[in-house]
Amino acid sequence: MRLALRTFLLTVGLLLPNVLFPPAAGADNPIVQTIYTADPAPLVHNGRVYLYTGHDEDGSTYFTMRDWRVYSSSDMANWTDHGSPMSLATFAWADANAWAGHVAHRNGRFYWYVPVRDRATGSMAIGVAVADSPTGPFRDALGRPLVNNNEIDPNVFIDDNGQAYLYWGNPRLWYVRLNTDMISYSGSPAQIPLTTAGFGTRTGNASRPTLYEEGPWVFKRNGVYYNVFAAECCSEFIAYSTAPSATGPWTYRGTIMPRQGAASPTTPGSSTSTAARTSSTTTAPFPVGAVTPGRWPWRSSPTTPTARSPPST
Repeated sequence: MRLALRTFLLTVGLLLPNVLFPPAAGADNPIVQTIYTADPAPLVHNGRVYLYTGHDEDGSTYFTMRDWRVYSSSDMANWTDHGSPMSLATFAWADANAWAGHVAHRNGRFYWYVPVRDRATGSMAIGVAVADSPTGPFRDALGRPLVNNNEIDPNVFIDDNGQAYLYWGNPRLWYVRLNTDMISYSGSPAQIPLTTAGFGTRTGNASRPTLYEEGPWVFKRNGVYYNVFAAECCSEFIAYSTAPSATGPWTYRGTIMPRQGAASPTTPGSSTSTAARTSSTTTAPFPVGAVTPGRWPWRSSPTTPTARSPPST
């Protein structure tokens, strides 16, 4: 996932406390200034925030990425660079595309789910690495893909009853129920129906009738399940749906952040922008603070990469 959601969830999560309780000094932005990073995945552990990112190679005009990085902070202003605890070399079966991942903590261990290209098939797959420390080093937990259906952008959600779910997908949306070991799952991957009622209406693209593009992020608050996602490439904006359970059925709720540098997306059949239309309904009930820690990408590259085509199906 790349051209969307650039800083909203991470920025809000980092800056909202400073708005309410202004500190004596703030952090410089961007917080990473020495290399090009993308796809931040914050994880709070023992009072410290760990930020897991991708790493764009210098001079890239596409998503040329070969390793991941870790940063941490105790105050959201001063950050420690922990280097690269994981790379494509971690996965002997992968040969390219160290793209947007997500880290989950369970059983005293840290599990990093990432999309990479499977050397044997040439398709995108989801791998999982494990470490005993949030800063690694991480090692391949399986020696093979966890799932392989040529789709990307994994996200893990652990429900109140302990059931963990892995979501991923572009151009479709999938999930599996992870076992307690976090490196295997029960049953087969299930495809979430991408209906316009569930994920909004996209116009002008018959092959993708809904707004869902990629990058699902599922969480729960006050008994309601939220799925925040990158919508309608390219560039993308941030939209969300809700459901009564972790597996749906999903109902589209509106736009959180409109497309950067463009007018707010409009609701089909309406002259009012989604952002304006939902300002009284989306902003108030949507639990901004609840989405952090979360996994949402931005790109701090000096060049704008060409749009990435979804993996072939």
